[in-house]
Amino acid sequence: MAKMERKAQINFWYVVAAFFGIMFLQIWWQQNQQIEVIPYSQFDNYVKEGMVSEILVTETHIRGRLKQPLPDGKIEFYTNRIDTDLAREFSQYDIKITGGTEQSFLKDILSWLLPFLFFIGIWLFVIRRFADSQGFGNGMMSVGKSKAKVYMESDTQIGFDDVAGVDEAKLELQEVVAFLQNPKTYGRLGARIPKGVLLIGPPGTGKTLLARAVAGEASVPFFSISGSEFVEMFVGVGAARVRDLFDQARQKAPCIIFIDELDALGRARGAFPGVGGHDEKEQTLNQLLVELDGFDPTKEGMVLLSATNRPEILDPALLRAGRFDRQILVDRPDKIGRVAILKVHMRNITLDDDVDPEAIAALTPGFTGADLANLVNEAALLATRHGDISVTNNDFTEAIERIITGLEKKNRLLNPHERKVVAYHEMGHVLVALSIPGSDRVHKVSIIPRGIGSLGYTIQRPTEDRFLMTRDELENKMAVLLGGRAAEVLVFNKFSTGAADDLSKATDIARSIVMRYGMDENLGEMTYDDDPSPAFEAPSSFMKQQRKYSEATAREIDIAVKELVHNAFLHATEILKKHHLILENYARKLLEDETLTEDQLPVLDQGHTVNKTA
Repeated sequence: MAKMERKAQINFWYVVAAFFGIMFLQIWWQQNQQIEVIPYSQFDNYVKEGMVSEILVTETHIRGRLKQPLPDGKIEFYTNRIDTDLAREFSQYDIKITGGTEQSFLKDILSWLLPFLFFIGIWLFVIRRFADSQGFGNGMMSVGKSKAKVYMESDTQIGFDDVAGVDEAKLELQEVVAFLQNPKTYGRLGARIPKGVLLIGPPGTGKTLLARAVAGEASVPFFSISGSEFVEMFVGVGAARVRDLFDQARQKAPCIIFIDELDALGRARGAFPGVGGHDEKEQTLNQLLVELDGFDPTKEGMVLLSATNRPEILDPALLRAGRFDRQILVDRPDKIGRVAILKVHMRNITLDDDVDPEAIAALTPGFTGADLANLVNEAALLATRHGDISVTNNDFTEAIERIITGLEKKNRLLNPHERKVVAYHEMGHVLVALSIPGSDRVHKVSIIPRGIGSLGYTIQRPTEDRFLMTRDELENKMAVLLGGRAAEVLVFNKFSTGAADDLSKATDIARSIVMRYGMDENLGEMTYDDDPSPAFEAPSSFMKQQRKYSEATAREIDIAVKELVHNAFLHATEILKKHHLILENYARKLLEDETLTEDQLPVLDQGHTVNKTA
């Protein structure tokens, strides 16, 4: 296709050049056939001899016609005009006064051709800039071309050794590598390699990195493109780009086609009927479905990899067997996975001897691979800023605090009363957490303002990764959240706005207990919450939940939620009353030191007795 378009452009310019060439040749031929260019002295002789029948005199030349044709058959002549007195003076000395043709045709052509070409140049420049801004690449003629970036194995330079924390996904993809390395013998027992492999998981878990690692291990070309790059403002462009992508891949087979953010291209057809037309996206999706049906990976040596963090909105036809045969979950890593990821990213930095990846992994539950990579980089930057020769464990702890709670706001000065309220608030969290058995260990507490609205913070470190929680554990978690508010009421007998975020989180837990987990005795083992949020993303505010229960049930839900939150608050208050003296002592210590670590906090057993004092 590209050769045909280039050939058409060359033929067009050949026609233009031939047209102007013929025009010049024709004019030159006519001038040489009909007009005799003579010197002015010759013209003067013709006049004296009476051979001239008529002349045309202009400011620059004289053109005339002879009474009799010359021996060569020419009857018209042309000469430059010379001043009469000057010609008479020269003729006395027998000087030949020559004359030549003034080539005015070229000037006439350029006088209208140059402005036209200038206008065409400006027009092409504007069109090219518009095309670039719209993502058309090399111009409007390339709008239907695939924008996939092709990486060879030497460009990828990534293997499975560079990917950690997703061992199950790596094992699943090793089959794809084995097929691409030896596609002819892989199906000797009649097995068929999956046409498509869909990587599903939250953002930042390494889906794109896994795909590039597959290409690096298999040593084959790697076509990488985003799902949003298929759709443009012109109708039919997306389908054309899908066809062009698969055509290019067939020429370089065996190869891997990787489509990132597949949900931008493969959204379910007709999912939002009232929003507007999606004909262009549907045409693009239809073309992708046709291409997936139209190739045999065993014969052509092509594998399609895709990644998405919103599998729930993909079209069912895209996920059926025979298209994306295999779906691989790339989830957030557990503690063992986080340790492996940290070791991979720590290869390129200078570490101190006290750095323990397991201790860092214990402080980072819920972190993805991208979060851990950012953590290592932030720690290295902090060590560089401090002028250290290596990255220490304190640098990692500070980096975790920067990521979780935000930057320190040293210019945010609190008055003495506010600092006192914040100190008692944070120590309320700490003492309730230390008093409740099974609660996450408190790693650090501080009253240094951080982030946008945080005036203090308490960091808890879970002892292990948890996937299931009972109602008692959820209620204990609510009590820890409300420990700060309980301390404020107990000491100052007033409420403040500092517990707003704690109240929001505690209410969410209580509402989940009642509506999602069916843990309320009065409402029974039923769920009243149809969660509209995507599987791996935060809930969208514009997606309104449709209520499927009566007003009477809604009232019971509100009463149950209110009772849960109130009981958690009473539980926290009861604990702090028993440890009121410890609360006073450690709040004063926190006001003095501003930050307390785990080894500086009291140790409380299940019977609420004190093993260590301030």
